[in-house]
Amino acid sequence: MNIHLAMRTARQQSGLTLRELANRANTSHSALAAYESGSKIPNVETFERIITAAGFAIDIHLEKRMRDHSSSASSKGKELEQVLELAQQFPSRANKNHKMPIFGKNK
Repeated sequence: MNIHLAMRTARQQSGLTLRELANRANTSHSALAAYESGSKIPNVETFERIITAAGFAIDIHLEKRMRDHSSSASSKGKELEQVLELAQQFPSRANKNHKMPIFGKNK
């Protein structure tokens, strides 16, 4: 979620108007409107102050992305080979003699 969406969501879920939240966060309603629209980006302290004033806490979760731009072409090639080997273990077409129910059809 983008910062401006997080701020707008926190304010809306808290039931506060722009002016009410701005007063609680000790900032102007015009600055808060600019933050929520994405035309301005608050610094970390201001963001935390506004979120806290809306009655929320900031919880950050970091997760490694699957795509790593620093990996070499040879390691990507090896990974592709492993995926293709794994894919060969599964049939590409279902066996016609295999009796399985067809979902959505009555017998």
